[in-house]
Amino acid sequence: MAAAAAEARVFLEVRRRLQSALLILGVPDEGGLPMDVCITPTSLQMKSPGGCTELWLPAGVRLVPSSCRGLRHVAGDGLHMRLQARAEFCTKLISVFNQSSQAQECCTFYCQSCGEIIMRNRKLLRVLPLPHENWGALVDEWCCHPNPFANKPLHPQANDCFTGDCFFLVNLRRDLQQPRPEVAPVETGCLSSENHLKMKPKANTKVICKRCKVMLGETVSLETTKFYMTEIIIQPSERNFPIIPRSQFVQSVIAQCLVELSSARSTFRFTLQGHDGKAYILLWLLNSDTLVIEALESSTSIKKFPLLEDLLKADSSSAWNAVKVLYQPCIKGRNAELASSWESDVSVHCLTLPSATCLELLLILSRSNATLPPSLRCMNSFQLQHWLPCSGSEHLSELT
Repeated sequence: MAAAAAEARVFLEVRRRLQSALLILGVPDEGGLPMDVCITPTSLQMKSPGGCTELWLPAGVRLVPSSCRGLRHVAGDGLHMRLQARAEFCTKLISVFNQSSQAQECCTFYCQSCGEIIMRNRKLLRVLPLPHENWGALVDEWCCHPNPFANKPLHPQANDCFTGDCFFLVNLRRDLQQPRPEVAPVETGCLSSENHLKMKPKANTKVICKRCKVMLGETVSLETTKFYMTEIIIQPSERNFPIIPRSQFVQSVIAQCLVELSSARSTFRFTLQGHDGKAYILLWLLNSDTLVIEALESSTSIKKFPLLEDLLKADSSSAWNAVKVLYQPCIKGRNAELASSWESDVSVHCLTLPSATCLELLLILSRSNATLPPSLRCMNSFQLQHWLPCSGSEHLSELT
């Protein structure tokens, strides 16, 4: 097959469950040189009068050349084709929720933005997930007597860590190095993974990093503090602070939250709201079995696909687990009617993060969406995005 191109841009999306792949060979210059493309099970070879470039697929990924179908040229994209694919990559994402296996270790809490130590050498004897937000109603159905847990808050003890949808609850002791937030009386109730987030926020309940002034969480009571997973890194005390680019860290945490929640609760639509209660982003999870591939072992220098430019290294793997989502921004009154309908829909799950992080995430989504092939950027008025958990994702939850 031949295409006109001065420089090819390769995008390969493999669906593991469907055993299929979408291959896009970008053609940025309509009047460029002719190029012959040869597909083998383990590589892509592109020949032009200027030379030959061979891109190797990573181990465990195989294409079936004879299955090539749907070959067409899409203006602005280039050549599109679909093939059968076999991907043997490990699909397990590192969970930020199952954190009981190393609960006996001494851990240090760091601010992810600047590395400031928030809590040092905290020994966590229990790391437990908070119950579902409707757990109180379920207890009423199970018990033949009045609910013994009614109006009793679930607060962690000195060596406990409770995990919610996207936050940790810990008990701060006075002898630990930590931020010193102003504490005001706050209304407490029966805490769950969600409903305590509905308490009216107060400005002086914020927990602020002393060094970079980033909001890390909020005080729930005089002793209990909620830290957002997007702002905190928890490491065994004998390990050093891991340096992870901020955008990669935020994407990876949110991607893992969506995958975990969709699996546990069969919900695929999410509203991201700030701690101020305002909706910022509507997210619709499409799938979590995608591999985005750009082969790096090439005979000539080839420009990396922009979606991966912040993640790929010369000596790293070229295949990345990706979570595929649709999104709509809700800032400045945009999509207000849709946001209102989602808010009243019981099948939509709400996640709360610092407002600044919601805006940061929206910028990440917008920037990454612009680097996708034009034909993949939108679907049914939603914008499309692949979230790529970073290669260092084991640092996101070292308690796992």
